Amino acid sequence: MEFLKETVKVEFLNPLRGFKRETKPIEYRSDPLTGYRSRISLDRAKRVKQAQKIKINVSDIVSHSADGCYFCRENIDGATSKFVAEILSENTDGRITVGQSILFPNLYPFAEHHAVATITDCHYLELDEFTPDMIVDNLTAVQKYTVSIRKYDAGARYPAWIWNYLPPSGASIIHPHVQIALERTPMPELADLLSESEGYLRDTGANFWQELIAIEKESGDRFIGENASVAVIATFSPRGNRDVQIISKRVSGIADFDEKHVRDFADAVVRVLHGYKKMGINSFNLVTYSAAIDEHPGHFRFSARMISRPVFQSLYTNDSGPMERFYGVSIIEAVPEQVASDMRKCFEY
Repeated sequence: MEFLKETVKVEFLNPLRGFKRETKPIEYRSDPLTGYRSRISLDRAKRVKQAQKIKINVSDIVSHSADGCYFCRENIDGATSKFVAEILSENTDGRITVGQSILFPNLYPFAEHHAVATITDCHYLELDEFTPDMIVDNLTAVQKYTVSIRKYDAGARYPAWIWNYLPPSGASIIHPHVQIALERTPMPELADLLSESEGYLRDTGANFWQELIAIEKESGDRFIGENASVAVIATFSPRGNRDVQIISKRVSGIADFDEKHVRDFADAVVRVLHGYKKMGINSFNLVTYSAAIDEHPGHFRFSARMISRPVFQSLYTNDSGPMERFYGVSIIEAVPEQVASDMRKCFEY
C-alpha cells in the first residue's frame, strides 16, 4: 500500500508584503486504493471572501426557517408524504417512527426508492448537541425501511445513508434530516471501491480496509480513534476539507449492522461532529459506501465519509469549484494529519 505525496513550491512577489519574494508549498496526493488525486494548499483558507463582509444575523435565518417547517413535529403529518400500502402494509400511518426519527418517502426523489428521515424534533442543533441515541433511532428506522423495501422489491440491493447539514452542504431544509436511497446497481464511486478492493485482495491477498486501519494505526499520523466496531481515520487524499473516514472492522454493509455496531457507529459519528464543532465548523456532508444487502464480500468493508463545508452564515463562498466538478481533483485547505491531531481529543474513551 503506497501513500504517494509530492510537494511543489510556487514563488511570486506578494503585494500584501511590499512585493517581497514569497514561497508557497502545494502537496499533490493520491489515494492508496483508487488513485484519486487531491491538492493541499493551506494558504487558500486565508484568501479574501468578499461575500462574507456582508453580515446578517444567522439566528434570524434559523428562526424564520422554523415557521411552517415541513419536518417539525407539529407540521410533519400534514406536510410530508406517506408510503403506499404495498410497502408499509403493517403501518397504517404510512411512515416509520423510531424515537424522534420519522421516515417517509422523499417528495422530490432522485432514486427509485428514496426516503427522508428526521433526526430530532429540534429544528436546529449545534454539532455538539447531537447525541448517539438520535443516530441510533435514525439508523433503526432506516433498517426497518430497508426490510420493507426488500420485501416489496428484491432488486433494490445497495443502500446509501446520506446526511447533508445546513445550506452550505446542499441541504434545502435546515431541520436535521438524512436521505436514504436503495439502488439496483452501485453508484459509480461505490462500484469503483468494490472493484478496486477486489483487485487489491487478488493482488496482495489482503483486505485493503483492514490493512489500511492497521497501517494508519501503526503510523499514528492520521489515525483518530476506534471502538469495538469501527475505526476513524483522516483521509490521506481528501475529497473535501477535514475528510474523515469511519470504517467498519467486520461488516461489508449497513444491513449487517447489529445493535452493537449501530451504537458504535453512532458514537463515532457524534464524536466527529463534536470535533468539527471544536474546529469552528457547523455544516458538513456524510455519505456511506455499503455492499449489496444480499452479499458479504470478503474484500470490502462498510465505510462512511464526512467532510466539513463552509460555515453557515448569511452569505458564504463555496468550497468546491471547477477542479472538483470537472477535473476530479479536490483542492484542500486542511492537512489530514492536523485534522487527525485536532480530532483525536474527541475519541479519548
